[in-house]
Amino acid sequence: MSTPGTPPKIFDRALLRRRRERAARVIDPKRDFLFAESGERMLDRLDDVTRRFPLALDLGSRDGLLGRLLQGRGGIEALIQGDLSLGMLRRAGGQVLQLDEEALPFAPESFDLVLANLALHWTNDLPGALAQIRHVLKPDGLFLGTLFGAGTLAELRSVLMEAEIAETGGASARVAPFADLRDAAGLMQRAGFALPVADVETVTVTYAGLMPLLADLRAMGEANILDARLKRPTRRAVIARAAALYQEKFAMPDGRVPASFRLIFLTGWAPHESQQQPARRGSGKVNLGEVLRPGRD
Repeated sequence: MSTPGTPPKIFDRALLRRRRERAARVIDPKRDFLFAESGERMLDRLDDVTRRFPLALDLGSRDGLLGRLLQGRGGIEALIQGDLSLGMLRRAGGQVLQLDEEALPFAPESFDLVLANLALHWTNDLPGALAQIRHVLKPDGLFLGTLFGAGTLAELRSVLMEAEIAETGGASARVAPFADLRDAAGLMQRAGFALPVADVETVTVTYAGLMPLLADLRAMGEANILDARLKRPTRRAVIARAAALYQEKFAMPDGRVPASFRLIFLTGWAPHESQQQPARRGSGKVNLGEVLRPGRD
């Protein structure tokens, strides 16, 4: 139970750390594809910015994947890679720091750029995490982030729920309550970012069946860490029924099944006086009466 003034505990962060440590021991590029895909799409947005960002933070860096994808983009001269998992950081090389995305250990106005590739969707206090990111950015510094959004793994959620209800008479929490696009845009404004933008893209991956999908999620360290999750192993009958339902409801002509990942992309700037500002209320120069005058062409 959370105390007054603290966010509710939705995710088991200690379990997340253990899952990431386990994933660090068996990293396979064939199973890390989703991080590479979202990272490339996020860095496409960095390519659209003509500014240079000498000092950057890769927040939730995992094994340094994003740093390898950067390839000199953004004019970055120094990249600090921070992750919850020490095992991941040992694979990353370069300048690394073990940290928690929920409690950044940096002084205000430290970085020109903060990148967070699929690192924030497991935070219990997403508004607070975004506010901290804005706080560590220098004035006119840039934040680019991706996180899983509402609709992610919708197919998996539906078959697991139906199978568990059928086999046990009830359903436990299995897929995280991800933010939707409107929520994300509002959170960026609430965190104090200037010129905030949020947009969403869907990546659909196909699998031979349910079990390969679950294996990929475990290998990526992205399996269920909900604090209200079922604390005992799922019955085999539930998994078997869910696998059958997945094929029945979603199988494509070739027999493979889709898994949908909704990626929300966030862009925001730390406020600075040089940035474009909205017009002051009442500063318009057009006479509304003239515009609305009857008979005006």
